[in-house]
Amino acid sequence: MPEVEIVAACDLNPERARDAAPRTYSSSEQMLERERLDFVDIATRPESHLELLRLTAARKLPTICQKPMAPNWADAVAMVEAAEAAAIPFMIHENWRWQPWYRVVKRLIEQGDIGQPLGYSFRTRRRDGVGRDPYPHQRYFRQMQRFLIDEMLVHLIDTARFLFGDVTAVYAQARQINPVIVGEDQALLLLTHAGELPGTIDGHRFLDTNPEGPVLGDAWFEGDAGSLTVAPTGSVYRASQPVWENDVTQGYRGDSVRATQQHFITCLRSGMPFETNGREYLKTYAVVEAAYYSNAERRAVSLCPP
Repeated sequence: MPEVEIVAACDLNPERARDAAPRTYSSSEQMLERERLDFVDIATRPESHLELLRLTAARKLPTICQKPMAPNWADAVAMVEAAEAAAIPFMIHENWRWQPWYRVVKRLIEQGDIGQPLGYSFRTRRRDGVGRDPYPHQRYFRQMQRFLIDEMLVHLIDTARFLFGDVTAVYAQARQINPVIVGEDQALLLLTHAGELPGTIDGHRFLDTNPEGPVLGDAWFEGDAGSLTVAPTGSVYRASQPVWENDVTQGYRGDSVRATQQHFITCLRSGMPFETNGREYLKTYAVVEAAYYSNAERRAVSLCPP
């Protein structure tokens, strides 16, 4: 991004820090004391997010933070409260809603292409969870107490909120298939939005899509005047007719990481609110919490605004 310069990085592994920035640190406190920064990007695992956010909030630094937001609800709320008490801009880096095919679907639904929405379904698939060596590129997945919903399906929960508004109820069924890991690796969620609009999110990591593509699955959206489908390739179809062809080949999954970061910088400069500011993203996190509670209780769970 030409308007942004990464001037410093902090990592316990000095080689990784050197790969990211010209000036490097192994202590976040030392970096924040010595550098004059316009913002901070927290790209660590969730257990450290609250502590690091408190450091940036104490220095009045705008902050963007990776998902999962926090390891538990109490930490998530404490993060939002710390940012609000310091009056700093605070955004969660949730990039799937910025995948271009979902922005196209949003526009088409809003302009009435499918009429009154009746329901939707997301499927996510990837064959990297099989065997004795699952998730070779992200081995920490194996030890996560809460895995598939918290780490993967949260993307689609947030995308569903982006497309159809807040979730009012959730029913979840999840299980562990591969005994090598700790958490759940298959889940089916039924979400209800305002107006009783239903939708499903169906995920596991045991099959690749056919054809393979950046969507890591597919999605369909039905209304009383037609339907839209997002293919695994990212192209969007109305019924069987193509309405948008995905030709984005650079970056991560439709260059959605760049789009997310661009949104953060644009809002910092303009003063406009982030789509996934901390308070707003608590609504996504609340659905994740409700899904785990639903699975444990084997019943639907209603949500109140956080």
